[in-house]
Amino acid sequence: MKKIASIILFSAIGGAFTLGAYKLFIEKPQVVVEKFTDSTLNSTPVNYANGMVTSIENTDFTVSAEKTLNSVVHVKNTSFKTVRNPHAEFFYGQGSGAKQYSQVGTGSGVVISADGYIITNNHVIKNATEIEVTLNNKKNYKAELIGTDPTNDIALLKVDASDLTYVTFGDSNSIKVGEWVLAVGNPYNLTSTVTAGIISAKGRDLDGNRGVDSFIQTDAAVNPGNSGGALVNIRGELVGINTAISSRTGSFIGYSFAVPSNIAKKVVEDLMEFGNVQKAILGIRGGELNSEVAEKLAVMETEGFYISEVTEGSGAQKAGLKKNDIIIKLDNVKIATYADLAGFISSKRPNDNVQVTFLRNEEEKKLNVKLTKNEVTTVSLIGLNLMNLDKKELKKLNVPNGVKITAISNKELMYYGVKIGYVITAINNKKVNTVDEVSDMIANKASGKVLRIEMLNLKGESERYIFR
Repeated sequence: MKKIASIILFSAIGGAFTLGAYKLFIEKPQVVVEKFTDSTLNSTPVNYANGMVTSIENTDFTVSAEKTLNSVVHVKNTSFKTVRNPHAEFFYGQGSGAKQYSQVGTGSGVVISADGYIITNNHVIKNATEIEVTLNNKKNYKAELIGTDPTNDIALLKVDASDLTYVTFGDSNSIKVGEWVLAVGNPYNLTSTVTAGIISAKGRDLDGNRGVDSFIQTDAAVNPGNSGGALVNIRGELVGINTAISSRTGSFIGYSFAVPSNIAKKVVEDLMEFGNVQKAILGIRGGELNSEVAEKLAVMETEGFYISEVTEGSGAQKAGLKKNDIIIKLDNVKIATYADLAGFISSKRPNDNVQVTFLRNEEEKKLNVKLTKNEVTTVSLIGLNLMNLDKKELKKLNVPNGVKITAISNKELMYYGVKIGYVITAINNKKVNTVDEVSDMIANKASGKVLRIEMLNLKGESERYIFR
């Protein structure tokens, strides 16, 4: 028995020795790799080119900032406000005891030429009696007001200087949502301030709060004082004029809005060449499509501008556009909303030719339309629709200037006897020649001031009406 146990013991020891020798000298060691999984999400590149990851966009803004800083100016406007004393006027006559106070407003502006032309917002210099411009190098200049466009909130100034650093206009139609931009201006009188953001949206309409129907929306920080400053791309090209913010507090909360550079450039060129803004129209009426409207109209498209009426004698009618056509492009610029269409037309002049891409019975077609001059307008503030008068009509009425009332929604005016066919000849003692001039004068009216509108009645007699 002992002999058997010894044999088993020595066999076990021998087997263990043999197995150990095999593991040590013959079999290759097994490597075990432990893998740990991170519970957080990892970012993974998804864009590849020829198997290589594409390089990200250059986000170095120093070149763009350097190009722009010396071209953006601080604008100070001084206006005077008269405060009346009704008690003194009662005892001593009108004007007695009245005191005049000066008010100072500030904003920004952008130098657009070496010889001193500067673009800013109309609301920055509105009602100013004196305008002063300070360059980034602290030089001060008195500025002359060349002209304004209250509808697009643009004003053009001129200083007596030369060899100024200026920015060049970029094409605001070509900018893309998500593209980097810089806002340069003087918020809260903090001169030479640069903030960065992206294009958040294009063709933004601020619910009719301003005349501009096609703002550029960005998330670059813009605050009071930035108005009139530059919105530039990473190449330092001017793509917009910073104009407004959407805020409940009056300060930046994430959104800011700029007038597109194509509109601003066109306004400036008009003011330089003609002294006023040449406004063009396509000659159509209608509205933008969405799912609900498309369902009512029984059309397939949910984007674009639906034509409900074509104006007689307009470029649209002459070119062949018809009711129920759906405009989807103008000069290859996509038209998805009314703001897109209005913004594009605002950058054009009368007699400009525009290629219109549209759908008719779901078939895509193209026509070239010659834009015409705006001859009619609606002035909501005074409740009137107005129309320009040509030389023949003016001669027939025996008046040198004026615009005709074609519709009245102001019940108070109707109560006092104003009728369709009356001719407005002057506002606040300034003669009016076109419907655009009337719109601009009313849009430029200072808060609290009255409008004295002179009209010729149907008998050719002069009447005056006061609007507060």
